[in-house]
Amino acid sequence: MVSHPGNPRVLIVTPEVTYLPNDMGNMANYLTAKAGGLADVSAALVSALFDLGADVHVAIPDYRKLFNARFNPVVGKELKAIRRKMPDERLHLAEDRAFFYLHNVYSNYSWENLRIALAFQREVINNIVPRVQPDLIHCNDWMTGLIPAMARQLGIPCLFTIHNIHTVKTLLSYIEDRGIDAASFWQYLYYERMSYNYEETRDGNPVDFLTSGIFAAHFVNTVSPTFLTEIVEGRHAFVEPYVQQELANKWWAECATGILNSPDPSFEPTTDKHLVCRYGPEDHVKGKLENKRFIQKSLGLIQNEKAPLFFWPSRLDTVQKGCQLLATILYHFVSRYWEQDLEIVFVANGEFKGHFQDIVGFYNLGNRVAICEFDERLARQAYGASDFILMPSLFEPCGLPQMIGPKYGSLPVAHDTGGIHDTVLHLDVENNTGNGFLFKTFDAGGLMWAIEQSMVFFNLPEEIKQDQIERIMKQSAATFNHSVTARHYIALYEKMLKRPLIKPHVDKKESSQKDAESKVQKKKATVKQRKSKKQMKEN
Repeated sequence: MVSHPGNPRVLIVTPEVTYLPNDMGNMANYLTAKAGGLADVSAALVSALFDLGADVHVAIPDYRKLFNARFNPVVGKELKAIRRKMPDERLHLAEDRAFFYLHNVYSNYSWENLRIALAFQREVINNIVPRVQPDLIHCNDWMTGLIPAMARQLGIPCLFTIHNIHTVKTLLSYIEDRGIDAASFWQYLYYERMSYNYEETRDGNPVDFLTSGIFAAHFVNTVSPTFLTEIVEGRHAFVEPYVQQELANKWWAECATGILNSPDPSFEPTTDKHLVCRYGPEDHVKGKLENKRFIQKSLGLIQNEKAPLFFWPSRLDTVQKGCQLLATILYHFVSRYWEQDLEIVFVANGEFKGHFQDIVGFYNLGNRVAICEFDERLARQAYGASDFILMPSLFEPCGLPQMIGPKYGSLPVAHDTGGIHDTVLHLDVENNTGNGFLFKTFDAGGLMWAIEQSMVFFNLPEEIKQDQIERIMKQSAATFNHSVTARHYIALYEKMLKRPLIKPHVDKKESSQKDAESKVQKKKATVKQRKSKKQMKEN
Protein backbone atom coordinates (compact mmCIF):
# COMPACT_ATOMS: atom_id res chain seq x y z
CA MET A 1 0.00 0.00 0.00
CA VAL A 2 1.27 3.46 -0.94
CA SER A 3 0.64 6.26 1.56
CA HIS A 4 0.62 9.77 0.17
CA PRO A 5 1.85 12.70 2.30
CA GLY A 6 -1.09 14.94 1.30
CA ASN A 7 -4.75 13.99 1.19
CA PRO A 8 -5.37 10.25 0.79
CA ARG A 9 -5.84 9.28 -2.85
CA VAL A 10 -9.19 7.64 -3.66
CA LEU A 11 -9.79 5.75 -6.91
CA ILE A 12 -13.47 5.28 -7.78
CA VAL A 13 -13.95 2.42 -10.24
CA THR A 14 -17.31 2.48 -11.98
CA PRO A 15 -18.77 1.17 -15.26
CA GLU A 16 -21.15 4.16 -15.34
CA VAL A 17 -20.96 7.90 -14.77
CA THR A 18 -23.36 10.66 -15.79
CA TYR A 19 -21.21 13.77 -15.59
CA LEU A 20 -17.92 14.83 -14.05
CA PRO A 21 -16.67 18.14 -12.58
CA ASN A 22 -15.31 20.62 -15.13
CA ASP A 23 -11.83 20.71 -13.59
CA MET A 24 -11.28 16.95 -13.53
CA GLY A 25 -10.03 16.80 -17.07
CA ASN A 26 -10.45 18.22 -20.52
CA MET A 27 -12.87 15.46 -21.49
CA ALA A 28 -14.95 15.60 -18.32
CA ASN A 29 -17.76 17.65 -19.88
CA TYR A 30 -18.20 15.19 -22.71
CA LEU A 31 -18.42 11.90 -20.85
CA THR A 32 -21.79 10.32 -20.26
CA ALA A 33 -22.17 6.58 -19.70
CA LYS A 34 -25.46 6.02 -17.96
CA ALA A 35 -27.63 2.94 -17.58
CA GLY A 36 -29.19 3.54 -14.16
CA GLY A 37 -28.88 5.06 -10.70
CA LEU A 38 -25.24 3.95 -10.36
CA ALA A 39 -24.26 6.60 -12.90
CA ASP A 40 -25.91 9.41 -10.95
CA VAL A 41 -24.44 8.30 -7.64
CA SER A 42 -20.93 7.91 -9.09
CA ALA A 43 -21.07 11.35 -10.66
CA ALA A 44 -22.43 13.05 -7.55
CA LEU A 45 -19.92 11.39 -5.27
CA VAL A 46 -16.99 12.33 -7.51
CA SER A 47 -18.25 15.92 -7.79
CA ALA A 48 -18.74 16.33 -4.04
CA LEU A 49 -15.34 14.86 -3.21
CA PHE A 50 -13.60 16.95 -5.83
CA ASP A 51 -15.32 20.16 -4.68
CA LEU A 52 -14.17 19.47 -1.13
CA GLY A 53 -10.57 19.20 -2.30
CA ALA A 54 -10.21 15.42 -2.02
CA ASP A 55 -7.57 13.67 -4.11
CA VAL A 56 -10.16 11.69 -6.09
CA HIS A 57 -9.57 9.78 -9.32
CA VAL A 58 -12.05 7.95 -11.55
CA ALA A 59 -11.58 4.83 -13.65
CA ILE A 60 -14.20 4.23 -16.34
CA PRO A 61 -14.26 2.30 -19.63
CA ASP A 62 -13.52 4.37 -22.71
CA TYR A 63 -16.94 4.09 -24.34
CA ARG A 64 -15.45 5.81 -27.35
CA LYS A 65 -18.53 5.83 -29.57
CA LEU A 66 -20.75 7.05 -26.71
CA PHE A 67 -18.29 9.74 -25.66
CA ASN A 68 -17.50 10.97 -29.17
CA ALA A 69 -21.19 11.53 -29.83
CA ARG A 70 -21.00 14.28 -27.21
CA PHE A 71 -18.51 16.34 -29.20
CA ASN A 72 -19.87 19.03 -31.53
CA PRO A 73 -17.83 17.99 -33.46
CA VAL A 74 -14.34 17.15 -32.20
CA VAL A 75 -12.51 14.71 -34.44
CA GLY A 76 -9.05 13.67 -35.60
CA LYS A 77 -6.09 15.61 -34.22
CA GLU A 78 -8.14 17.61 -31.70
CA LEU A 79 -9.62 14.46 -30.14
CA LYS A 80 -6.18 12.77 -30.04
CA ALA A 81 -4.66 15.85 -28.39
CA ILE A 82 -7.31 15.78 -25.67
CA ARG A 83 -6.77 12.07 -25.04
CA ARG A 84 -2.99 12.53 -24.74
CA LYS A 85 -3.58 14.85 -21.76
CA MET A 86 -5.67 12.37 -19.82
CA PRO A 87 -2.90 10.29 -18.14
CA ASP A 88 -1.79 13.40 -16.22
CA GLU A 89 -5.27 14.16 -15.00
CA ARG A 90 -7.69 12.50 -12.66
CA LEU A 91 -9.92 10.83 -15.21
CA HIS A 92 -8.54 7.45 -16.28
CA LEU A 93 -10.09 5.82 -19.33
CA ALA A 94 -9.68 2.06 -19.65
CA GLU A 95 -8.81 1.39 -23.27
CA ASP A 96 -10.08 -1.69 -25.11
CA ARG A 97 -11.97 -2.39 -28.33
CA ALA A 98 -14.50 -4.36 -26.24
CA PHE A 99 -16.23 -1.08 -25.36
CA PHE A 100 -14.94 1.36 -28.00
CA TYR A 101 -17.92 0.88 -30.32
CA LEU A 102 -20.77 0.10 -27.94
CA HIS A 103 -24.07 1.93 -28.42
CA ASN A 104 -25.10 1.24 -24.79
CA VAL A 105 -23.24 0.75 -21.53
CA TYR A 106 -24.59 -2.79 -21.19
CA SER A 107 -25.39 -5.41 -23.81
CA ASN A 108 -28.45 -7.64 -24.05
CA TYR A 109 -26.06 -10.60 -24.19
CA SER A 110 -24.50 -11.85 -20.93
CA TRP A 111 -21.38 -13.16 -22.69
CA GLU A 112 -20.68 -9.69 -24.10
CA ASN A 113 -21.19 -8.02 -20.71
CA LEU A 114 -18.71 -10.51 -19.24
CA ARG A 115 -16.18 -9.69 -21.96
CA ILE A 116 -16.62 -5.95 -21.33
CA ALA A 117 -16.27 -6.41 -17.55
CA LEU A 118 -13.06 -8.42 -17.91
CA ALA A 119 -11.55 -5.92 -20.35
CA PHE A 120 -12.36 -3.06 -17.98
CA GLN A 121 -10.98 -4.81 -14.90
CA ARG A 122 -7.84 -5.90 -16.74
CA GLU A 123 -7.03 -2.27 -17.55
CA VAL A 124 -7.77 -1.13 -14.01
CA ILE A 125 -5.65 -3.90 -12.43
CA ASN A 126 -2.75 -3.83 -14.89
CA ASN A 127 -2.50 -0.13 -15.74
CA ILE A 128 -4.70 2.30 -13.79
CA VAL A 129 -4.02 1.13 -10.22
CA PRO A 130 -0.21 1.05 -10.71
CA ARG A 131 -0.35 4.53 -12.26
CA VAL A 132 -2.67 6.14 -9.70
CA GLN A 133 -1.30 4.28 -6.65
CA PRO A 134 -4.47 4.87 -4.60
CA ASP A 135 -4.73 4.77 -0.81
CA LEU A 136 -8.31 3.50 -1.15
CA ILE A 137 -10.28 1.89 -3.99
CA HIS A 138 -14.06 2.20 -4.27
CA CYS A 139 -15.61 -0.42 -6.59
CA ASN A 140 -19.19 -0.57 -7.84
CA ASP A 141 -21.24 -3.67 -8.74
CA TRP A 142 -20.31 -7.01 -10.30
CA MET A 143 -18.42 -5.48 -13.25
CA THR A 144 -15.68 -4.52 -10.77
CA GLY A 145 -15.99 -7.66 -8.60
CA LEU A 146 -12.43 -8.97 -9.15
CA ILE A 147 -10.68 -5.75 -8.12
CA PRO A 148 -11.29 -6.08 -4.33
CA ALA A 149 -9.33 -9.36 -4.37
CA MET A 150 -6.41 -7.61 -6.06
CA ALA A 151 -6.70 -4.75 -3.52
CA ARG A 152 -6.73 -7.25 -0.65
CA GLN A 153 -3.56 -8.87 -1.99
CA LEU A 154 -1.86 -5.45 -2.30
CA GLY A 155 -3.04 -4.26 1.10
CA ILE A 156 -5.12 -1.38 -0.29
CA PRO A 157 -8.40 -0.75 1.61
CA CYS A 158 -11.33 -1.40 -0.72
CA LEU A 159 -15.01 -0.46 -0.51
CA PHE A 160 -17.46 -2.47 -2.61
CA THR A 161 -20.87 -0.89 -3.27
CA ILE A 162 -23.80 -3.05 -4.35
CA HIS A 163 -26.34 -1.17 -6.44
CA ASN A 164 -27.81 -4.24 -8.12
CA ILE A 165 -27.98 -7.82 -6.80
CA HIS A 166 -26.81 -9.32 -10.09
CA THR A 167 -23.79 -11.46 -10.79
CA VAL A 168 -22.01 -13.58 -13.41
CA LYS A 169 -19.67 -16.56 -13.15
CA THR A 170 -16.72 -17.74 -15.18
CA LEU A 171 -13.56 -19.84 -14.76
CA LEU A 172 -10.20 -18.60 -13.57
CA SER A 173 -8.68 -19.93 -16.79
CA TYR A 174 -10.97 -17.67 -18.85
CA ILE A 175 -10.20 -14.67 -16.62
CA GLU A 176 -6.48 -15.27 -17.10
CA ASP A 177 -6.89 -15.76 -20.83
CA ARG A 178 -8.34 -12.21 -20.91
CA GLY A 179 -5.08 -10.82 -19.49
CA ILE A 180 -5.74 -10.71 -15.73
CA ASP A 181 -3.12 -12.37 -13.52
CA ALA A 182 -5.68 -13.88 -11.17
CA ALA A 183 -3.15 -16.43 -9.92
CA SER A 184 -1.66 -13.69 -7.74
CA PHE A 185 -4.93 -13.16 -5.82
CA TRP A 186 -6.99 -16.28 -6.59
CA GLN A 187 -7.35 -17.19 -2.89
CA TYR A 188 -9.33 -13.97 -2.26
CA LEU A 189 -11.99 -14.78 -4.86
CA TYR A 190 -15.27 -16.57 -4.19
CA TYR A 191 -15.98 -19.82 -6.02
CA GLU A 192 -19.02 -21.93 -6.75
CA ARG A 193 -17.66 -24.58 -4.38
CA MET A 194 -14.84 -24.75 -1.84
CA SER A 195 -11.44 -24.22 -3.47
CA TYR A 196 -8.53 -26.29 -2.15
CA ASN A 197 -5.71 -25.47 -4.54
CA TYR A 198 -5.10 -23.28 -7.56
CA GLU A 199 -4.61 -26.12 -10.07
CA GLU A 200 -7.89 -27.85 -9.21
CA THR A 201 -9.77 -24.56 -9.08
CA ARG A 202 -8.49 -22.97 -12.29
CA ASP A 203 -10.32 -25.08 -14.87
CA GLY A 204 -13.39 -26.42 -13.11
CA ASN A 205 -14.59 -24.12 -10.30
CA PRO A 206 -16.33 -20.93 -11.52
CA VAL A 207 -15.62 -17.55 -9.90
CA ASP A 208 -18.69 -15.56 -8.79
CA PHE A 209 -18.05 -11.88 -9.53
CA LEU A 210 -20.50 -10.14 -7.16
CA THR A 211 -19.83 -12.49 -4.26
CA SER A 212 -16.07 -12.16 -4.82
CA GLY A 213 -16.42 -8.40 -4.47
CA ILE A 214 -18.31 -8.82 -1.19
CA PHE A 215 -15.96 -11.53 0.09
CA ALA A 216 -12.68 -9.72 -0.67
CA ALA A 217 -13.60 -6.09 0.06
CA HIS A 218 -12.60 -4.57 3.37
CA PHE A 219 -16.00 -2.89 3.62
CA VAL A 220 -19.31 -3.35 1.77
CA ASN A 221 -22.35 -1.13 1.41
CA THR A 222 -25.77 -1.42 -0.15
CA VAL A 223 -27.84 1.55 -1.30
CA SER A 224 -30.19 1.57 1.69
CA PRO A 225 -29.74 0.46 5.32
CA THR A 226 -33.04 -1.44 5.55
CA PHE A 227 -32.45 -3.40 2.33
CA LEU A 228 -29.13 -4.58 3.80
CA THR A 229 -30.80 -5.84 6.98
CA GLU A 230 -33.53 -7.51 4.90
CA ILE A 231 -30.84 -9.43 2.97
CA VAL A 232 -28.95 -10.36 6.12
CA GLU A 233 -32.18 -11.66 7.67
CA GLY A 234 -32.92 -13.73 4.52
CA ARG A 235 -36.20 -11.95 3.72
CA HIS A 236 -35.73 -11.94 -0.08
CA ALA A 237 -35.84 -15.26 -1.93
CA PHE A 238 -34.33 -13.76 -5.10
CA VAL A 239 -31.00 -13.11 -3.30
CA GLU A 240 -28.70 -16.10 -3.81
CA PRO A 241 -27.84 -17.90 -0.54
CA TYR A 242 -24.08 -17.34 -0.92
CA VAL A 243 -24.61 -13.59 -1.52
CA GLN A 244 -26.81 -13.46 1.57
CA GLN A 245 -24.26 -15.41 3.62
CA GLU A 246 -21.28 -13.27 2.63
CA LEU A 247 -23.19 -10.04 3.28
CA ALA A 248 -24.25 -11.45 6.65
CA ASN A 249 -20.60 -12.25 7.44
CA LYS A 250 -19.63 -8.65 6.67
CA TRP A 251 -22.58 -7.37 8.69
CA TRP A 252 -21.68 -9.36 11.82
CA ALA A 253 -18.05 -8.32 11.41
CA GLU A 254 -19.27 -4.69 11.38
CA CYS A 255 -17.90 -4.22 7.87
CA ALA A 256 -21.21 -3.55 6.09
CA THR A 257 -23.56 -0.60 6.02
CA GLY A 258 -26.26 1.04 3.92
CA ILE A 259 -25.93 4.46 2.29
CA LEU A 260 -28.94 5.84 0.47
CA ASN A 261 -28.70 7.08 -3.10
CA SER A 262 -30.16 10.50 -3.87
CA PRO A 263 -32.08 11.90 -6.85
CA ASP A 264 -30.26 13.70 -9.64
CA PRO A 265 -29.89 17.43 -8.77
CA SER A 266 -32.00 18.36 -11.81
CA PHE A 267 -35.08 17.05 -9.94
CA GLU A 268 -35.82 20.45 -8.44
CA PRO A 269 -39.25 22.07 -9.04
CA THR A 270 -37.86 25.61 -8.80
CA THR A 271 -35.54 25.02 -11.78
CA ASP A 272 -36.94 22.00 -13.65
CA LYS A 273 -37.12 23.12 -17.27
CA HIS A 274 -39.70 20.44 -18.12
CA LEU A 275 -42.41 21.94 -15.89
CA VAL A 276 -44.89 24.34 -17.50
CA CYS A 277 -44.82 26.31 -14.25
CA ARG A 278 -41.90 26.13 -11.83
CA TYR A 279 -42.53 26.51 -8.13
CA GLY A 280 -41.08 26.15 -4.66
CA PRO A 281 -42.47 25.29 -1.22
CA GLU A 282 -43.99 28.73 -0.67
CA ASP A 283 -45.89 28.92 -3.99
CA HIS A 284 -46.47 25.21 -4.60
CA VAL A 285 -50.29 25.54 -4.72
CA LYS A 286 -50.29 27.79 -7.77
CA GLY A 287 -47.45 25.90 -9.46
CA LYS A 288 -48.95 22.45 -9.05
CA LEU A 289 -52.37 23.61 -10.27
CA GLU A 290 -50.82 25.01 -13.46
CA ASN A 291 -49.00 21.74 -14.09
CA LYS A 292 -52.13 19.72 -13.29
CA ARG A 293 -54.21 21.69 -15.81
CA PHE A 294 -51.55 21.09 -18.45
CA ILE A 295 -51.38 17.32 -17.82
CA GLN A 296 -55.15 16.95 -17.79
CA LYS A 297 -55.54 18.79 -21.07
CA SER A 298 -52.62 17.16 -22.89
CA LEU A 299 -53.59 13.60 -21.84
CA GLY A 300 -57.33 13.96 -22.40
CA LEU A 301 -58.30 13.64 -18.74
CA ILE A 302 -61.22 15.37 -17.04
CA GLN A 303 -60.17 19.01 -16.66
CA ASN A 304 -60.81 19.56 -12.98
CA GLU A 305 -58.02 21.27 -11.05
CA LYS A 306 -59.52 20.01 -7.78
CA ALA A 307 -59.38 16.36 -8.87
CA PRO A 308 -56.93 14.17 -6.91
CA LEU A 309 -54.18 13.04 -9.30
CA PHE A 310 -52.10 9.90 -8.69
CA PHE A 311 -48.89 9.15 -10.66
CA TRP A 312 -47.26 5.76 -11.33
CA PRO A 313 -43.53 6.54 -11.80
CA SER A 314 -41.94 3.06 -12.00
CA ARG A 315 -41.73 0.38 -14.66
CA LEU A 316 -44.75 -1.93 -14.84
CA ASP A 317 -43.01 -4.99 -13.42
CA THR A 318 -44.90 -7.62 -11.42
CA VAL A 319 -41.74 -9.13 -9.90
CA GLN A 320 -40.67 -6.02 -7.98
CA LYS A 321 -42.92 -3.01 -8.47
CA GLY A 322 -46.27 -4.47 -7.35
CA CYS A 323 -48.34 -3.24 -10.29
CA GLN A 324 -50.56 -6.35 -9.99
CA LEU A 325 -51.84 -4.99 -6.66
CA LEU A 326 -53.03 -1.82 -8.36
CA ALA A 327 -54.57 -3.79 -11.23
CA THR A 328 -56.64 -5.78 -8.73
CA ILE A 329 -58.22 -2.65 -7.23
CA LEU A 330 -58.01 -0.20 -10.16
CA TYR A 331 -61.74 0.04 -10.94
CA HIS A 332 -62.71 0.02 -7.25
CA PHE A 333 -60.06 2.68 -6.61
CA VAL A 334 -61.36 5.04 -9.32
CA SER A 335 -65.07 4.42 -8.70
CA ARG A 336 -64.68 4.91 -4.93
CA TYR A 337 -63.82 8.57 -5.62
CA TRP A 338 -65.82 8.97 -8.82
CA GLU A 339 -67.53 12.17 -7.70
CA GLN A 340 -64.15 13.80 -7.08
CA ASP A 341 -62.95 12.86 -10.60
CA LEU A 342 -59.97 10.93 -9.24
CA GLU A 343 -57.33 10.43 -11.97
CA ILE A 344 -54.26 8.23 -12.49
CA VAL A 345 -51.35 8.82 -14.86
CA PHE A 346 -48.95 6.03 -15.81
CA VAL A 347 -45.67 7.08 -17.43
CA ALA A 348 -43.97 3.71 -17.64
CA ASN A 349 -43.02 0.77 -19.82
CA GLY A 350 -43.26 -2.89 -18.87
CA GLU A 351 -44.90 -6.18 -19.70
CA PHE A 352 -47.98 -5.36 -17.58
CA LYS A 353 -48.96 -2.24 -19.49
CA GLY A 354 -51.34 -4.13 -21.80
CA HIS A 355 -53.22 -5.46 -18.78
CA PHE A 356 -53.92 -1.93 -17.53
CA GLN A 357 -54.98 -0.85 -21.02
CA ASP A 358 -57.50 -3.72 -21.09
CA ILE A 359 -58.95 -2.66 -17.73
CA VAL A 360 -59.23 0.97 -18.85
CA GLY A 361 -60.91 -0.06 -22.10
CA PHE A 362 -63.32 -2.50 -20.46
CA TYR A 363 -64.56 0.01 -17.86
CA ASN A 364 -64.34 3.03 -20.19
CA LEU A 365 -61.93 4.93 -17.96
CA GLY A 366 -60.05 6.73 -20.73
CA ASN A 367 -60.75 10.21 -19.36
CA ARG A 368 -59.69 9.22 -15.83
CA VAL A 369 -56.70 6.92 -16.40
CA ALA A 370 -53.88 7.79 -18.85
CA ILE A 371 -51.36 5.08 -19.74
CA CYS A 372 -48.31 6.56 -21.46
CA GLU A 373 -44.98 5.28 -22.73
CA PHE A 374 -42.06 6.35 -20.57
CA ASP A 375 -40.89 9.84 -21.48
CA GLU A 376 -38.53 11.89 -19.31
CA ARG A 377 -40.29 15.18 -19.95
CA LEU A 378 -43.76 13.77 -19.27
CA ALA A 379 -42.58 11.98 -16.13
CA ARG A 380 -41.22 15.23 -14.69
CA GLN A 381 -44.43 17.05 -15.58
CA ALA A 382 -46.36 14.31 -13.79
CA TYR A 383 -44.28 14.82 -10.64
CA GLY A 384 -45.15 18.51 -10.83
CA ALA A 385 -48.86 17.91 -11.50
CA SER A 386 -49.65 14.98 -9.21
CA ASP A 387 -50.79 14.96 -5.62
CA PHE A 388 -49.53 11.43 -4.91
CA ILE A 389 -47.18 8.83 -6.38
CA LEU A 390 -47.85 5.09 -6.21
CA MET A 391 -45.02 2.73 -5.14
CA PRO A 392 -46.42 -0.61 -3.91
CA SER A 393 -43.03 -2.35 -4.43
CA LEU A 394 -42.54 -5.88 -3.08
CA PHE A 395 -38.91 -4.94 -2.45
CA GLU A 396 -36.88 -1.81 -3.09
CA PRO A 397 -33.06 -1.78 -2.82
CA CYS A 398 -33.19 2.01 -2.67
CA GLY A 399 -35.79 3.64 -4.91
CA LEU A 400 -35.75 7.24 -6.08
CA PRO A 401 -39.38 8.20 -6.93
CA GLN A 402 -40.35 8.22 -3.24
CA MET A 403 -37.61 10.86 -2.72
CA ILE A 404 -38.33 12.85 -5.88
CA GLY A 405 -42.10 13.02 -5.30
CA PRO A 406 -41.96 14.87 -1.95
CA LYS A 407 -39.50 17.38 -3.41
CA TYR A 408 -42.26 18.23 -5.91
CA GLY A 409 -45.03 18.14 -3.30
CA SER A 410 -46.30 14.74 -4.51
CA LEU A 411 -46.58 12.38 -1.55
CA PRO A 412 -45.74 8.66 -1.84
CA VAL A 413 -48.31 5.93 -1.27
CA ALA A 414 -45.96 3.00 -0.80
CA HIS A 415 -45.19 -0.42 0.63
CA ASP A 416 -43.03 -0.26 3.76
CA THR A 417 -39.88 -2.01 2.52
CA GLY A 418 -36.19 -1.44 1.81
CA GLY A 419 -35.23 2.06 0.75
CA ILE A 420 -38.86 3.18 1.04
CA HIS A 421 -38.77 2.40 4.76
CA ASP A 422 -35.64 4.55 5.09
CA THR A 423 -37.10 7.56 3.27
CA VAL A 424 -40.86 7.60 3.90
CA LEU A 425 -42.53 8.14 7.28
CA HIS A 426 -46.29 7.77 7.58
CA LEU A 427 -47.85 11.22 7.69
CA ASP A 428 -49.08 12.41 11.08
CA VAL A 429 -50.70 15.83 10.66
CA GLU A 430 -51.33 16.37 14.36
CA ASN A 431 -47.65 15.90 15.23
CA ASN A 432 -46.38 17.61 12.09
CA THR A 433 -44.32 14.60 11.01
CA GLY A 434 -44.11 12.24 8.05
CA ASN A 435 -44.08 12.61 4.29
CA GLY A 436 -46.27 9.85 2.84
CA PHE A 437 -48.57 6.89 3.40
CA LEU A 438 -47.21 3.40 4.10
CA PHE A 439 -48.82 -0.03 4.15
CA LYS A 440 -47.08 -3.04 5.70
CA THR A 441 -48.96 -6.05 4.32
CA PHE A 442 -48.11 -6.62 0.65
CA ASP A 443 -51.53 -7.20 -0.88
CA ALA A 444 -54.26 -5.26 -2.68
CA GLY A 445 -56.06 -4.56 0.61
CA GLY A 446 -52.94 -2.99 2.09
CA LEU A 447 -52.52 -0.73 -0.94
CA MET A 448 -56.20 0.28 -0.86
CA TRP A 449 -55.89 1.19 2.83
CA ALA A 450 -52.89 3.45 2.11
CA ILE A 451 -54.78 5.10 -0.77
CA GLU A 452 -57.73 5.78 1.53
CA GLN A 453 -55.34 7.36 4.04
CA SER A 454 -53.96 9.62 1.31
CA MET A 455 -57.48 10.68 0.34
CA VAL A 456 -58.29 11.54 3.96
CA PHE A 457 -55.35 13.92 3.80
CA PHE A 458 -56.39 15.25 0.38
CA ASN A 459 -59.83 16.16 1.73
CA LEU A 460 -58.49 18.14 4.70
CA PRO A 461 -58.93 21.95 4.75
CA GLU A 462 -56.62 23.69 2.27
CA GLU A 463 -54.61 25.57 4.91
CA ILE A 464 -53.67 22.37 6.74
CA LYS A 465 -52.66 20.65 3.50
CA GLN A 466 -50.62 23.61 2.32
CA ASP A 467 -48.65 23.83 5.57
CA GLN A 468 -47.87 20.11 5.51
CA ILE A 469 -46.77 20.03 1.87
CA GLU A 470 -44.61 23.12 2.33
CA ARG A 471 -42.92 21.44 5.30
CA ILE A 472 -42.42 18.19 3.39
CA MET A 473 -40.96 19.93 0.33
CA LYS A 474 -38.43 21.85 2.45
CA GLN A 475 -37.42 18.79 4.47
CA SER A 476 -37.08 16.66 1.33
CA ALA A 477 -34.86 19.20 -0.41
CA ALA A 478 -32.58 19.29 2.64
CA THR A 479 -32.48 15.50 3.08
CA PHE A 480 -32.61 13.92 -0.38
CA ASN A 481 -29.55 15.39 -2.05
CA HIS A 482 -26.13 14.23 -3.15
CA SER A 483 -24.18 16.31 -0.65
CA VAL A 484 -25.80 14.28 2.16
CA THR A 485 -24.93 11.02 0.36
CA ALA A 486 -21.36 12.18 -0.23
CA ARG A 487 -20.89 13.03 3.47
CA HIS A 488 -21.82 9.45 4.38
CA TYR A 489 -19.28 8.06 1.92
CA ILE A 490 -16.60 10.45 3.14
CA ALA A 491 -17.20 9.30 6.73
CA LEU A 492 -16.90 5.69 5.59
CA TYR A 493 -13.67 6.40 3.66
CA GLU A 494 -12.18 8.03 6.75
CA LYS A 495 -13.20 5.08 8.90
CA MET A 496 -11.45 2.71 6.50
CA LEU A 497 -8.35 4.91 6.11
CA LYS A 498 -8.21 5.77 9.84
CA ARG A 499 -7.33 9.36 8.95
CA PRO A 500 -9.09 12.44 7.51
CA LEU A 501 -9.83 12.36 3.81
CA ILE A 502 -9.19 16.09 3.49
CA LYS A 503 -6.59 17.93 5.54
CA PRO A 504 -7.78 21.25 7.03
CA HIS A 505 -6.97 24.07 4.65
CA VAL A 506 -4.49 26.58 6.03
CA ASP A 507 -4.50 30.00 4.46
CA LYS A 508 -0.87 31.04 3.78
CA LYS A 509 -1.52 34.72 4.46
CA GLU A 510 -3.31 33.93 7.69
CA SER A 511 -0.58 31.48 8.66
CA SER A 512 2.15 34.10 8.03
CA GLN A 513 0.24 36.64 10.09
CA LYS A 514 -0.08 34.20 12.96
CA ASP A 515 3.65 33.41 12.78
CA ALA A 516 4.47 37.14 12.89
CA GLU A 517 2.16 37.67 15.85
CA SER A 518 3.72 34.71 17.60
CA LYS A 519 7.23 36.14 17.09
CA VAL A 520 6.15 39.52 18.52
CA GLN A 521 4.64 37.81 21.56
CA LYS A 522 7.82 35.78 22.11
CA LYS A 523 9.95 38.93 21.80
CA LYS A 524 7.76 40.76 24.34
CA ALA A 525 7.98 37.80 26.69
CA THR A 526 11.78 37.74 26.39
CA VAL A 527 12.07 41.48 27.08
CA LYS A 528 9.76 41.15 30.08
CA GLN A 529 11.77 38.20 31.38
CA ARG A 530 15.06 40.16 31.09
CA LYS A 531 13.55 43.16 32.93
CA SER A 532 12.34 40.84 35.66
CA LYS A 533 15.82 39.31 36.06
CA LYS A 534 17.45 42.77 36.15
CA GLN A 535 15.06 43.94 38.89
CA MET A 536 15.81 40.81 40.92
CA LYS A 537 19.56 41.49 40.72
CA GLU A 538 19.11 45.13 41.73
CA ASN A 539 17.06 44.08 44.75
